[in-house]
Amino acid sequence: MTPSERRGRRPAAALAGAALCAVLAAGCGIRTTSVPVDAGPAPSRVPCAMPAEDIATQAQQGIPVQVYLVCASELVTVDRAVRVQETTSDRLRIARALLDELRQAPPSAEERAGFSTHVPAPLRISGPRAGDPKGTLRLSEQPEDLPSEALAQIVCTFTESEPLVPDGSVVLGGPGDYAPRGYLCTTETKASPETVPTTGAALLS
Repeated sequence: MTPSERRGRRPAAALAGAALCAVLAAGCGIRTTSVPVDAGPAPSRVPCAMPAEDIATQAQQGIPVQVYLVCASELVTVDRAVRVQETTSDRLRIARALLDELRQAPPSAEERAGFSTHVPAPLRISGPRAGDPKGTLRLSEQPEDLPSEALAQIVCTFTESEPLVPDGSVVLGGPGDYAPRGYLCTTETKASPETVPTTGAALLS
């Protein structure tokens, strides 16, 4: 083969290779295009964190407290502000203020960060009845009848408010004649509130 014949075959071979690549690409379901494709940004994870400016704004509206909301299937604290003085002489007022925060739908900033609440809006709280253990709080629904996430939110929020629960255990009852029970907020409760309802405490006398 002469040099001129070899030179003539090189462009033909290059064209054949390009055609083969195009056939293979079509066979694999890949469409060739000369236009850049923008697939959009990669999905972002739920941050479960509030911007500092939103926290500062809330802190100016009253007494700072922390409540537990659900985010990414876990319990996570958020900073709130309530119009009540946290004193040991008025536990029921503190409990009502905290429950009010849990019952309300999260504001837009918290909602954007992925927070939600499972505590029913109609839920109410009252003080102990005659014969109840000291420090009992009675809910308008039986605690074990609440969604597990809601009970976990209430228990963890209450037990971590020192003026409300100084010993780390909250005693909750319902509207019926069932004896109240003591509840603890555990690490497992915070990590899996939907599967680990806080019902492990012993019956109190």
